[in-house]
Amino acid sequence: MRLTRRSMLRTGALAAASHALPLPAAGDPIAPYRTPYKYPKLVLGPTRKAGDFDERSVDDPIVFRANGRFCMLYIGFDGTGYQTGLANSTDLVSWKREALVGARDAASKYTRYNLAISSILRDKNLHSTGDAIDMNGEYLAAWNAYPNAGYEEGAAIIGLARSPDLRHWTLTEPILRPDEGADWERGGLYRPDLMVEERNGVRTFYLYYNAKTQTLPPSEGGGWHERSGVATSTDLKTWTRSPFNPLLRNGPRGSATYPAANPLHNQQPPTPDARDSHFASNPFVIKNGSQYAMFYFGYNYERPGRACELLALGNDPLHFHKVSDVLIDTGAPGTVDSTFAHKPSLIYHKGMLYHFYCAVSGKYPNEIRGIAIARSKPW
Repeated sequence: MRLTRRSMLRTGALAAASHALPLPAAGDPIAPYRTPYKYPKLVLGPTRKAGDFDERSVDDPIVFRANGRFCMLYIGFDGTGYQTGLANSTDLVSWKREALVGARDAASKYTRYNLAISSILRDKNLHSTGDAIDMNGEYLAAWNAYPNAGYEEGAAIIGLARSPDLRHWTLTEPILRPDEGADWERGGLYRPDLMVEERNGVRTFYLYYNAKTQTLPPSEGGGWHERSGVATSTDLKTWTRSPFNPLLRNGPRGSATYPAANPLHNQQPPTPDARDSHFASNPFVIKNGSQYAMFYFGYNYERPGRACELLALGNDPLHFHKVSDVLIDTGAPGTVDSTFAHKPSLIYHKGMLYHFYCAVSGKYPNEIRGIAIARSKPW
């Protein structure tokens, strides 16, 4: 079995019980971002129908509004690679599949096996309706694609896409490639996240993304690190990686998680392992007044590894500091997210914040991977 992001996650994945986060308290600085109340069922899962693009798993929700209804771009996996679907809803809980809107293209050198349309330019203000932004009669999205068949096989690239109707997309050439980046992203690029701001008449586009290093040395246990950064543009053509990248670095690794051959393994007393010591991934940025909130998922080295939803805050779109709280943790045995709770997308509706994420239960090869939600008020 080749070492992939998914296999790295599942090798340490065991069910781990957790409790709901406490109610927001007076003076709680992250109260506006808490969503402690989980919906007990998946809102979108694999079809299990042979030949469907989302037969085996459903992943990576991107939720927004368009044409007066809620929409979700999501990724399906059929055993060959990622493809992108579109679903709609009137209440954010009951979702209806519409169509496969981002299919692989055997004639393309970029999307021969995979196409994940995994972001859309939308209103990113926390209490907004989350509507997709009209760009001269079209929607603007970002995509990433892996060069080989399989689940996230090879070093992925990122590009843009435009559509008049959310169903038919025209892809640009890649705008970010891993080989053109710094060491922290040379192993490949993951899900992009678009945002736009206008200041003094100048419109700046932000494209947040996470990336992985190349394979680490055996003394570190192999595998790789994932961190998050950003690129900016004023014309959607020329993109500049931020000099502050990576904006999110990994937390400290516990000494006991190093291979026995590494001297750090035997440090006494053993040091703790941060929840994002391995991955600090899939950034999703929203704005709350003058504050910027970057939701992301963390994954650690300590076994059993548990992917969970975390938060970093900033006073501008280029500098973030992590908060210590886990926003959404894995659930108790038997729940939809007993193995992983990760890959955030948020939207506000009727006075409540809804936090969509990819939930995984069970163990490979019998795991169930689909879309779950938590919100700021009880169900």
